[in-house]
Amino acid sequence: MVRKLRTDAAEALDGLLFDGMTIMAGGFGLCGIPENLIAAIRASGVKDLTVVSNNCGVDDFGLGVLLAGGQIRKMISSYVGENKLFAELYLSGKLELEFNPQGTLAERIRAGGAGIPAFFTKTGVGTLVAEGKEVREFDGELYVMERGLTADLSIVKAHKGDAEGNLVYRKTARNFNPMMATAGKVCVAEVEHLVEIGTLDKDHIHTPGIYVDRVLKGAAYEKRIEQLTTRTRSAEGAAAGEEV
Repeated sequence: MVRKLRTDAAEALDGLLFDGMTIMAGGFGLCGIPENLIAAIRASGVKDLTVVSNNCGVDDFGLGVLLAGGQIRKMISSYVGENKLFAELYLSGKLELEFNPQGTLAERIRAGGAGIPAFFTKTGVGTLVAEGKEVREFDGELYVMERGLTADLSIVKAHKGDAEGNLVYRKTARNFNPMMATAGKVCVAEVEHLVEIGTLDKDHIHTPGIYVDRVLKGAAYEKRIEQLTTRTRSAEGAAAGEEV
């Protein structure tokens, strides 16, 4: 059996990183992001990256640290509103951006993982999204052609996993991770809980190990929240143990 388990993020990425590569990074905002692998990419100094991700973290966390380090040349994303540095770099011409409707981005990744080179969608017809792309009519409706996406490396994060690379995601932290795991030439997964082989319920495995090349147990997780809003508890609520 191929040994997939690695001791840490640096070892998990050993020999996989090179300048100019394309990386898919799972997560939605800061939810379900591979924190340890991102930190290891930052430490490696690899540069001129094209990164496929729903967004680019925040200024000092997640993929934002790669922006701050000048390591990203191009982003393929659907939302970038939480990152001021992203906006500054894009507006100054120092960062390329390929914007996608969110559902289109997800489908482009899924298509890439399934070996589908292109597909047609109504989303974006008649807008800037369709510029330079083939538009075709089907049953009296116009559709724009979108290409499937693949990457040199996919980095994903799961709640549980085993040494064979079988992965289980937790709730909304599943987001882009499952489809990205299928669309990279190599997939490296970090997990919060490493479990014994055979203990995962086979019906509950979201990403089968055949898609995962290397796996590690993440050392630590900050799990930041982008926008945290709380309210002051009333005296009655505090006495009753009301949660904020």
